[in-house]
Amino acid sequence: MKTKHISLITLLIVIKSLAFANTNKSIADTSAHGRVLLDTDGKPINAHGPGVMYHQGVYYLFGEIKNGKTWLVPGQNWEDYRVPAGGISCYSSVDLKHWKYRGIALKSVVNDPGNDLDTGRVIERPKVIYNGRTKKFVMWMHIDKNDYNYSRGGVAISDSPAGPYQYQGSIKPNDQMLRDMTLYKDEDGIAYLIYSSEDNNTMHVCLLSDDYLKPTTTYVRIFENKRRESPAIFKNKGKYYLITSGCSGWSPNAASYAVADHVMGPWKEQGNPCKGSNAEVTFFSQGAFVQPVINKPGAFIFMGDVWDKTNLEKSGYLWLPLNFNHDKIEIYNP
Repeated sequence: MKTKHISLITLLIVIKSLAFANTNKSIADTSAHGRVLLDTDGKPINAHGPGVMYHQGVYYLFGEIKNGKTWLVPGQNWEDYRVPAGGISCYSSVDLKHWKYRGIALKSVVNDPGNDLDTGRVIERPKVIYNGRTKKFVMWMHIDKNDYNYSRGGVAISDSPAGPYQYQGSIKPNDQMLRDMTLYKDEDGIAYLIYSSEDNNTMHVCLLSDDYLKPTTTYVRIFENKRRESPAIFKNKGKYYLITSGCSGWSPNAASYAVADHVMGPWKEQGNPCKGSNAEVTFFSQGAFVQPVINKPGAFIFMGDVWDKTNLEKSGYLWLPLNFNHDKIEIYNP
């Protein structure tokens, strides 16, 4: 949760540092609210709650478009700050350093309040995977209303990775709430939907249909009554790792991670992966995704949002190397 727009200076097995656009400062030299990450046209990247898909030698970055004035939704018991839902953006890179703007992958609509994609709705945390059987790119996202009681998973498909994506509608998996979410496609091609549910009290892991377009009735409840959100899953050396945040609105809190031998669990909680100063607030960020660095075994990037809750379009990013100390995750903010 907060602001930090960054450009990777180099990606080795251990990523040493990041460079901010238009500055010579490393991450260690900046405040919690960082500089703007620029695309190859020199424009600020706008891709919040991000997800990355690697396809045929190219990384595709998808995220929420946040533009416009921030307002506070009245009548809520938490800091429910909002901006108009701007749809989903797409950027591409071959090196995780230079990002080319590919356009709006999924457009929002205007003055259609009954439409899931209306600018007055919530469109969050897009994730995309490729289905090799159907040859479709499948996007899932959190769809909601401003009071967060709609709580559904939206689905869109495309014939090309950058889109445009055609919206297919939304669903409550197994008639359960879906809020913060992620997708995971395993090496065997089986895909899973992982999301906060039950008023954020418990997280669900749900097996998707073969075409990735529908939840099946096969699911498990994990982190019961733990109030976790913002799941980010990845695999290393045959084990699955799931990083989550606590539920504190737009304000940062301590991350936690769990490990399992199968996506469906059981999951064993391990504590906070962040180390050092400000680890208890995830370095003023909220995790969104963990991206493996292709062809560099054991190299991962922890991708977080640094939210500016009263001016959400100014929110930024925190990308850090995620390392393993034996089988323990360690994330440092150098």
